Amino acid sequence: MNYPNKIKKEYHKNINYANRGMDLENIINETNEYLLEKDIALIYKKPTPIGVVKVSYENNKQIINKAYFATQSTLDYNGLYKGKYVEFDAKNTNSRTSFPLSNVHPHQINHIRNVIRHGGIVFLIIKINEEIYLFNGPDFINFVDNKKRKSIPYELIKEKGYLLEYNYIKGLNYIKYIDIIGGFNNEEN
Repeated sequence: MNYPNKIKKEYHKNINYANRGMDLENIINETNEYLLEKDIALIYKKPTPIGVVKVSYENNKQIINKAYFATQSTLDYNGLYKGKYVEFDAKNTNSRTSFPLSNVHPHQINHIRNVIRHGGIVFLIIKINEEIYLFNGPDFINFVDNKKRKSIPYELIKEKGYLLEYNYIKGLNYIKYIDIIGGFNNEEN
């Protein structure tokens, strides 16, 4: 940008990719609070399992100074809806054309398989191109097992997934689509 007196200033935006998913997670957390408040579903964000090595005390508070990941985390959210176990993960991609399978770790893929095998409802909530989709676990596993590509094309996500709409009060209406994929009667929530 050129300012008076020929002073030239450049603008450099610092991009932090560490918390790409926080906006999506915040929306999901707000949605889950609404679902709990209205007694529709009981869905929680699972804490990351850590092992504490060193603790200090300041102002009567324990502060963790050193810790490690105790076990591999599975998926971000789990809970109950209409007596059925539900588990899902929130994923973001900056790609405009596909969702990289590398965004889902191998142990998470195995966990998705286990939830399906045991009759639970499992899915991914994927944010791509500023749209948010629910992508059903069996469709995801079917794609992974075919191993034709290292990423799910955006067009397939649009075709097989469910576009989630955001409501300021209710949040993301993913429950509407759990009714469909879970085989429940489609009731208004």
